[in-house]
Amino acid sequence: MQKVSSFLWFEKGVEEAARLYTSLIPGSEILEVQRFGEGMPDGLVVLRFTLAGVEYQAMNTGPAGGFTEAFSLSVLCDDQAEVDRLWEALTADGGEESMCGWLKDPWGVSWQIVPKRLLELQSDPDPARAARANQAMLGMRKLDIAALEAAADGR
Repeated sequence: MQKVSSFLWFEKGVEEAARLYTSLIPGSEILEVQRFGEGMPDGLVVLRFTLAGVEYQAMNTGPAGGFTEAFSLSVLCDDQAEVDRLWEALTADGGEESMCGWLKDPWGVSWQIVPKRLLELQSDPDPARAARANQAMLGMRKLDIAALEAAADGR
């Protein structure tokens, strides 16, 4: 049986990134770490890890590595506490906030941190409510469930 997984190229810090990611997402673990190329700056490290059961492979590639928003990791959060926890951890130590629930972590990987409540509000049967929630989301960096609900309600 064939198995498909994403393969990520980090300029450096692949082990630190994988440790952070697996510490933040329940049901995640580092499966394997291989080290090659003694004497190379940072060495060549290839690893496999899971995030919520989805497998990824990653390696340090040196200057050839790097990410764009064309690849992102999206986390659907149950509540504001989970949004806040992930946002703070992923923007710490050099991460960057973006718009509409997007951020880049310190290694340049893009993440979408999305509360489930946003999806519920965006699919509200009342199109005006859904539009107000969506418009509020467009003006936010980290998504704020209470502010999204207030906007949907016209407050």
